[in-house]
Amino acid sequence: MNRPTRLRLAPFHVFLLILLASTTFPLSGVADDDRETPGSEGNGDYTIGPDYKLDPDLTDRGNPKGKLFEFSMRLADSKIFRGDDKTLDPKKPVRTERKIWVYVPAAYRDGTKAPILVTHDGPSRLDLVRNALDNLTISKDPKRRLPAFITIAVQNGGNDSYGSQRGLEYDTMSDRLARFINDEVLPAVLNNPEIKAAYPNIAFTENPWGKAVMGCSSGGAAALTMGWFRPDLFRRLITYSGTFVDQQDDDAAEEAAYPLGAWEYHSGLKLIENSEKKPLRIFTHVAENDNRANDPEETYHNWVMANRRTAAALKAKGYDYRFVFSRASRHCDRRVFEHTLADTLVWMWRGYEGD
Repeated sequence: MNRPTRLRLAPFHVFLLILLASTTFPLSGVADDDRETPGSEGNGDYTIGPDYKLDPDLTDRGNPKGKLFEFSMRLADSKIFRGDDKTLDPKKPVRTERKIWVYVPAAYRDGTKAPILVTHDGPSRLDLVRNALDNLTISKDPKRRLPAFITIAVQNGGNDSYGSQRGLEYDTMSDRLARFINDEVLPAVLNNPEIKAAYPNIAFTENPWGKAVMGCSSGGAAALTMGWFRPDLFRRLITYSGTFVDQQDDDAAEEAAYPLGAWEYHSGLKLIENSEKKPLRIFTHVAENDNRANDPEETYHNWVMANRRTAAALKAKGYDYRFVFSRASRHCDRRVFEHTLADTLVWMWRGYEGD
């Protein structure tokens, strides 16, 4: 359903919001001037399709396998997403528990501080990520080799769009999701009895350059939002078919500051353009036939327009970014993942030195 055009904020209020959006948080044990030097190889805009092939590195090539774990977290036990937010629509079901999948690659050595990849809407594309890890952590090509990151696939809280728990978690312009993952999910993984039995000294890096996030649709918008609001925690961001549109609840507290939700990244407040450049590495994608590709601008819901503008803003600001436009494809098209994900992960982890 289209929403009416919003009133724009006064210039002074816009200035205050931009100042707030450009504020960074103290880094967790990493100096403010810490920067990687991955170079610009692979940066820029790319068009793929209409033919798609499954990358062999995303298949089972018979290499040593890691260990897969699964456990659940009760929403009622959370201090951040309890499933009882006042913005929720009572007609939209909320999960009582969310599942967490954890894949520890064979290349990981117990006791080392592992980099991590958090994926939204778990298990999502975990099957492809697992194969990429099995194949590319032992690649003989140093330019193709992945670090032995541990993947944590987190299930959303339930349902979709306005008034849903998933929408609250993914489409809200705040640091809530970043805090939930960092403060609640990651400790739950490290303290899980089954995981601890297999890896008694398991540990995660504290370096935010060692923490990546991936998602599709609203999960993709959530990946960018986690890094945008908390670059002290997450800096490598992968978004497919990102929901950089006005999907935030009308009655969310964040509406006062970001009345057009994630649309504000590239239009409206133009947060990317008008904020100080943040220490982030960002992959974005949109499909030719993505959601509402023919919608006029005033609906704030054209996925293709939103993602093209987001990529243009990242380019203009000088970010390390990669934007992929996929022809003859649709929203969160699995064929696009199968064609690109190995290369996306390799590009995303360029420059990572480890602890």
